[in-house]
Amino acid sequence: MQCSWKAVILLALASIAIQYTAIRTLTSKPFQLCPLPSPQNCGLGGQETEPPFERGTAGGGGCDDYPYFSINATRKTHILVLATTRSGSSFVGQLLNQHQEVFYLFEPLYHVQTTLIPRLSHSRNAADRRVMLGASRDLLRSLYGCDLYFLESYIKPTPTNHTTDKLFRRGASRALCQQPVCDAFGPADVNVEEGDCVKKCATLNMTLATEACREKRHVAIKIVRVPEIGDLRALVEDPRLNIKVIQLVRDPRGILSSRIETFRDTYRLWRIWRATGRRPYNLDLSQLTVVCQDFLSSVSTGLTHPYWLKGKYMLVRYEDLAKNPLLKTKEIYDFLGLPMDKNVEDWIHANTRGSNEPSAKHKFGTVRDSAANAESWRLKLSFDMVEYTQTVCQKVLHQLGYKAVKSVEELKNMSLSLVQDKTFVPFL
Repeated sequence: MQCSWKAVILLALASIAIQYTAIRTLTSKPFQLCPLPSPQNCGLGGQETEPPFERGTAGGGGCDDYPYFSINATRKTHILVLATTRSGSSFVGQLLNQHQEVFYLFEPLYHVQTTLIPRLSHSRNAADRRVMLGASRDLLRSLYGCDLYFLESYIKPTPTNHTTDKLFRRGASRALCQQPVCDAFGPADVNVEEGDCVKKCATLNMTLATEACREKRHVAIKIVRVPEIGDLRALVEDPRLNIKVIQLVRDPRGILSSRIETFRDTYRLWRIWRATGRRPYNLDLSQLTVVCQDFLSSVSTGLTHPYWLKGKYMLVRYEDLAKNPLLKTKEIYDFLGLPMDKNVEDWIHANTRGSNEPSAKHKFGTVRDSAANAESWRLKLSFDMVEYTQTVCQKVLHQLGYKAVKSVEELKNMSLSLVQDKTFVPFL
């Protein structure tokens, strides 16, 4: 049987109309998430009695039967620590990691970067940046929803049967070193060293990690691979999430000094400049200027209080945290709306009250009663390097309240702090 061209056109139009109606029907309904019932997520104490995928079927309960599952009524707080490398972000991450009800992840975007942009620590190519940011936002959105399977796409080699031993800095997360994820440590093992966790817990089961995430009331993620707060706007405005951003900043002169000591190969030419007093002609100055540009752009956005950041943004200077860790941590928890439990306070006392003796060992150099510790870079950088940094980073130094020095004597005078007393009030 042959169809006339008119019949073909009519069939095509009918098909389009049916598809359009279906799309309109789907999109006209409010979007809701239906996670498994748990006291943490919905305030419901009952046990799961039916497979979640059967909800919404004939005779089964849909989202309407679980009013607490509405995306606007979620009780989870999604915490994002936005920082750059060598700014004290590991310390801030641990302040959140110690809370019993926080599921913490250390730099999951490392896997995105190494997969999409291999061998580059930071790509300034516009196309690379768009790809990296798009993938990063998608991954963060999934991780905040406790979908850790999404991360497997970026882990190399690809996990087998949802297990891997390649998760970056797995041992930095208490939740991934405890039951049900790991049986090597019990409730009494409060301060498990990162290396011990990796060694004794062996491979990571992503299914168990997902369960551990769902059991916690809040999710915190620390990142250093997103340049500025504006890059996260789509994530912050996502109605499915309840994101609060803590932007950590540090004196760029301190960041430069720390990177020179830590990334010896990458910053080899800077070391030559410091040792010889002569700046190499092929020095990659972007390793400094990019930090200041990103800080200036991000902080300028945050401090102008745009509507989309209302109640979601807090600026923290590393130096303030180093001098008064307990006080500043309480301020951070107040901003997050979370109680600061005893585990956090105990960890602060154990990790910030160090001896100044050279033989003393501290995992974190943030010594509570030493203002000089936060400004120790002054004894490590040459004056011409400091002077150059002050020139190219002048605007952000002024904005963040860091004083410039005009002489070698002023630079080395540790009794004179270069950090102004300045208060950055969260936008509530």
